[in-house]
Amino acid sequence: MPAMAAGGELQLLGCWYSPYAIRAKVALGLKGLSYEYIEQDLFSKTDLLLKSNPVHKKVPVLIHGGRPVCESLAVVQYVDEAWPWTGPPLLPAGAHDRATARFWAAFIDDDKFFQPWRRLMRSTTGEQRAEAFKNVVPQFEILEQGFMECSKGKAFFGGDAIGLADIALGSFLLWFKVVDEVSGTRLLDEAKFPGLAAWAERFLAVDAVREAMPEFQRLLVHYKGFLAGLASSAAPAAG
Repeated sequence: MPAMAAGGELQLLGCWYSPYAIRAKVALGLKGLSYEYIEQDLFSKTDLLLKSNPVHKKVPVLIHGGRPVCESLAVVQYVDEAWPWTGPPLLPAGAHDRATARFWAAFIDDDKFFQPWRRLMRSTTGEQRAEAFKNVVPQFEILEQGFMECSKGKAFFGGDAIGLADIALGSFLLWFKVVDEVSGTRLLDEAKFPGLAAWAERFLAVDAVREAMPEFQRLLVHYKGFLAGLASSAAPAAG
């Protein structure tokens, strides 16, 4: 039974296909918190979103007792700190382990990792995909090593249970899969990245994660439409 949020009503502004909104959903689900989910159209932003996140105007925004918390990793850490008595801790107790978890979560959002994958995700030709994939692989090699060091031989980046770095990377797993489906790539290849490949299966098997993820076929259709729009905008005008 979901726990009620103490200190007032809890709302989440999100978008169904946003990996960043998925992070917030996973954190709330792991903590067993009940909340009102308010879907946002990112091409026609509501006054509530613009008022709640006037700086970035992005999802997710967690509104707790009328006060907004913006940016996905900040939301995950807020959920962990605001409700320490329910669900598993999302950050470890030790200062060094907490700093390590924050480091890998930040790495996943850093341009060095995210931008090469974004180029792959936005590639519309075979040549573009081959070049982008070549640049993504070294970043996953770093993550494979990071997982081995961070997990200390256990199931997750967070050890025995899902933590901040797991949520940061895991929110992209379905996106990795739809990009692989379209581009013919295999990012989490078991031979190249055995640790990450096994981790991904464990992560996606957790109930709170499954409930937060969009349906694969729906995301695939959305992604193909996104690529079609990119290809169309890049095509030279006739005449």
